[in-house]
Amino acid sequence: MFFKNPVLLIGLGSLSLLLGAFWFQYVVGLHPCQMCLWQRWPHAVVIGLSVLFYLIKKRILIAGMGITYIISFGLGLFHTGVERAWWKGITTCSNTSKDLGALSSDELLTQILEAPIVRCDQVSWSFLSLSMASWNAVFSLFLAFLCWRVYTTFQTSQNK
Repeated sequence: MFFKNPVLLIGLGSLSLLLGAFWFQYVVGLHPCQMCLWQRWPHAVVIGLSVLFYLIKKRILIAGMGITYIISFGLGLFHTGVERAWWKGITTCSNTSKDLGALSSDELLTQILEAPIVRCDQVSWSFLSLSMASWNAVFSLFLAFLCWRVYTTFQTSQNK
């Protein structure tokens, strides 16, 4: 393999994408839409699988990472299609509050009015004409391919 620790590279890929998403949210101030939040979960799963791989060295975990990246690619592609009006996106809103029933009507109104409005069909940032969702899809597809390469070249003697 071209890299001495390819599974480390795979895990670092997800960690980098996840840290980038948090940086854009908390440092730059670009609040994520619901579909942006969905795209973070596969990267958290891959990070967990890559840590688990270093503990038990099972080839099936590499396959799991690859499948998770395909899911991430699908989410990014779907979100890109919504942003580019290729198809309709989700029509429901989400709320991060745990218990709306415990809020008074004034508190609820304040929360609604102060909540950032983030639409899934609007691009909040792009680079080279690709949105963050598009970049997530591109990197996820590349990392899925890397998983496939690592999986196919993984030594069966190491798979004990």
